[in-house]
Amino acid sequence: MIMTKLNLFIFLLILLFSCKTNNSFSKVEKPNIIFIMADDLGWQDVGFMGSKWFETPNLDKLAKESLVFNQAYMYPTCSPSRAALLTGRQSFRTDVYNVPVLERDNNQTNIFSRWTVGLEHPVYAEPLKEAGYKLIHIGKWHIVGPHPENETDYPFDKPLRQPPNANLDWLENHKSEGIQQYYPIGRGFHENVGGTWWGDPARGYDKGYQAESGGYRAPFKNPFIADKPTDEWLTDRLTDEALDFIQRNKEKPFFVNLHYYAPHRPTVVRNKEWMDKFLQKKGDSMTGQGEENLEEMAGYATMIQSLDANVRRIMDYLDVNNLRKNTIIIFTSDNGFNGLQSVNKRLRGAKGNVYEGGLRVPAFVNWPSNIEPNRSTVPIHGLDYFPTFLELAGITDYSEMLDGKSIVPILKGNSFQERSLFWHIASTYKDPPCSIIRKGKWKLIQFLNNETVELYNLEEDLKESINLFEKEPEIAKKMLKELTTWRKENNVPLPPISKLQF
Repeated sequence: MIMTKLNLFIFLLILLFSCKTNNSFSKVEKPNIIFIMADDLGWQDVGFMGSKWFETPNLDKLAKESLVFNQAYMYPTCSPSRAALLTGRQSFRTDVYNVPVLERDNNQTNIFSRWTVGLEHPVYAEPLKEAGYKLIHIGKWHIVGPHPENETDYPFDKPLRQPPNANLDWLENHKSEGIQQYYPIGRGFHENVGGTWWGDPARGYDKGYQAESGGYRAPFKNPFIADKPTDEWLTDRLTDEALDFIQRNKEKPFFVNLHYYAPHRPTVVRNKEWMDKFLQKKGDSMTGQGEENLEEMAGYATMIQSLDANVRRIMDYLDVNNLRKNTIIIFTSDNGFNGLQSVNKRLRGAKGNVYEGGLRVPAFVNWPSNIEPNRSTVPIHGLDYFPTFLELAGITDYSEMLDGKSIVPILKGNSFQERSLFWHIASTYKDPPCSIIRKGKWKLIQFLNNETVELYNLEEDLKESINLFEKEPEIAKKMLKELTTWRKENNVPLPPISKLQF
């Protein structure tokens, strides 16, 4: 009897130890996934990444229970980020390098961007749908243009343009079967709320950014968001839609693509109480937040606080309905902060720049009892989410080409082989066309038209203030060779004026 109890005690100890150290996830056939992406939220515009001025208590609490990625990256503007995210493919494959209406110069110095991602590039909703997921897209879509039918003669002589604010001449065509192919429902989602070609919610108002509502206060005037008498604030309404979808589909594996428009411009104050608080709050000397452009930044801070409050609503719902344990929550942003709304003195550049201020974003992954709370210094790219979703969903037979790599091994606490991250931006917005390689602590930028090269040690110089190209010739040579080899092997196109061979 004593031996039996001893054996039982040892068995329980072994079982307990294995549960704490086991690198495999719970035996869940298909976990629910909620992918939350903010728009233009900077790397340190949240508390869990170091802001002492912006207030995100709910995100901070959730981050403490999550694996936080200190070095998460996207493209520097929303169109290429969303195209890369949704397709898992690099910009040179989808021909989306920038937001078309932001592009400058001519067709010799640039390869101007498509707005509409071609149907030959599947998005992650399609394999997830085949695997049995119920899927909804909510909020910003932005991988279809206002006139997809005009995007056939590529490359373009001039950047694509958009209709004036409040113009709905395009709408009837966009409701047609032909154009709906490029919309969320045509791409595998079962439902779409708010997703269209709009880059910001102000487009429904003829005054655009100058409109008092800015599209954030009801009426939203988005033709893909049906008006409701309870409408007040866009971020709240989008969260309502997410909760309603989960309520209707909680017995099945679900995927919620919750891509908030906030806190993208225009800056609209959520409420006076919050605004007054930030106007009176002492600024953060480390980042510069709250020290300049205070009226705009305080309004922006209220939009971030609203986003934070809505994440809390989602977490509360999951807890009450016993869904938290089987639901993975991913939070990130599509690019760096807009320099008209925020600031970060620790980083060089902002949204639109090819420096860390434009590329680096906040990110974490939460899955109770499966992912140990921690911080990872492994650099990850927006391209990595598609293959990660496939692995999390247990999809092993997907045969389409993907440029990213699943980060599930990092989520499990396993080793992850060092690799290089690449960007190719063949058109001009804030910076000239360039290619970028990030490997280890090093980041190299090669500008395509004048062949200028910049090399930075991000461990010692996060601000990217000292170009080490001449001081570290061997490292520069090695990284430049890897970058040019990558371009050559992938037949990456260069602007006509470029004298580079590849």
